[in-house]
Amino acid sequence: MESILAKISIMIVPALLAVTLHEVAHGYIAERFGDPTARLLGRLTLNPAKHLDPIGTLALLFFGFGWAKPVPINFNNLRSPKQDMIWVALAGPGTNFSLAILSALLLRGVALLTQVFNPEGTDLALMVEPVSLMLGFSLYINIILGVFNLIPIPPLDGGRVMSGLLPQRQAEMLSRLEPFGFVIIIFLIFFTDLWRLVLAPVIYTLVGLLAGSQVLVVERAIHFLFGR
Repeated sequence: MESILAKISIMIVPALLAVTLHEVAHGYIAERFGDPTARLLGRLTLNPAKHLDPIGTLALLFFGFGWAKPVPINFNNLRSPKQDMIWVALAGPGTNFSLAILSALLLRGVALLTQVFNPEGTDLALMVEPVSLMLGFSLYINIILGVFNLIPIPPLDGGRVMSGLLPQRQAEMLSRLEPFGFVIIIFLIFFTDLWRLVLAPVIYTLVGLLAGSQVLVVERAIHFLFGR
């Protein structure tokens, strides 16, 4: 029981920030381009309860990857729907990558302070380890969410970006995949080499680049939380 509570305490804040800010970013940029739907429905809030999907939250806690309820957006309200849709879609992954960079900087900062003050054997040392693990997990989960959401299949953000870039006819053909999008994505991840050959190398390369010498802390966090 104590182990489960320890894991949840490490995961809960980074996970909630990652999925909540991802969705709020979509709604915020949509409003900037003319669609107030998210604000009118009370979704432009940092209250995680307004955004959490029960199954997505459980998946996040048990598997290290999850999702929130998509922020409602009426693309017809956008001033230039086809072009603006690209920026609205990119806002979510862009926020996750920004959080990953911030987490990496803080992780390096904690490591530097630890070297300077050498808190080993003090009460401060008891705080440094969980904070480091939390930042390591934050870096990891935000990179995963950012990369995964850029897969160019609707309803993922990458699919909406692709629809905005393609000519109208091809964009309409791609949009017809949306009702089957998650089935296609699940098939690609679990029954093809997409994860092993494409997603995992990209994710671990980005984590390594951002974490630098602190990549071992990220690995320690993932091992502590998920045993891998």
